[in-house]
Amino acid sequence: MNIESFRAYCLSKKGVTEEFPFDANTLVYKVMGKMFALTDLDSFESINLKAAPEEVIALQERFSAVLPGYHMNKKHWISVMMDGSINDKHLCQWIDDSYTLVSASLPKKDRESLKQL
Repeated sequence: MNIESFRAYCLSKKGVTEEFPFDANTLVYKVMGKMFALTDLDSFESINLKAAPEEVIALQERFSAVLPGYHMNKKHWISVMMDGSINDKHLCQWIDDSYTLVSASLPKKDRESLKQL
């Protein structure tokens, strides 16, 4: 997966915005204002994704390219090194999982609005 396919996949989801809230290089994807994915736009060396706490550990044990979330809560976030060792099917599934986790934690009003999109 390259930066363009990552961007397109994230933006294909309902209620997603692409933002730069931290600096000009940190590309952040939010669903209804809540982060679910981020990466460095210039280097695209890794992506950060939210994951269920039990999945965080399992993914790190199974894949050497999955690390604790860089600059994130290590219990809830992973950093996936974009070194080519993880296939697109896994990456898409992990992006989906991150989106779903964040969507499920939205206030009821926002979850209802998301369903209407």
